[in-house]
Amino acid sequence: MVVPEEVFTEAIKSNKPEAQLINNYLQGKVIKVDMDDFIYLDGYVDAGETEAMKLYKTLSADKLLIDDKRGRKIAKLNNISIIGSLGILIYAKQLGLIQEVKPRIEKIINSAVYLDPSLIASVLEISGENHGN
Repeated sequence: MVVPEEVFTEAIKSNKPEAQLINNYLQGKVIKVDMDDFIYLDGYVDAGETEAMKLYKTLSADKLLIDDKRGRKIAKLNNISIIGSLGILIYAKQLGLIQEVKPRIEKIINSAVYLDPSLIASVLEISGENHGN
């Protein structure tokens, strides 16, 4: 796993939850991205998302982890295969790396990130965790 420099800078801001943990984990995994090559943009995608898309193309990566709705649309426009945080949770459960996605979804909900209730319901259904909720 690698991350572009701009995403790293955004993620380790002191006001972000788990910033120090992320900083420690990403040491040696940060790459400076050459932004000279062309990527389709819409004027609203931020620098971190732009660098992440460029890095995806540079590395011919399998997937780009991106949750921002507008960023996802731009990634698709650029023929970038995407996965969101909730998709990662489903995959982790399928691999047996985690037992449940629900506690992790609750942690996300309790942060500053908005998740659509219908999306949460779908993820819990796919994960087999919709028992009566």
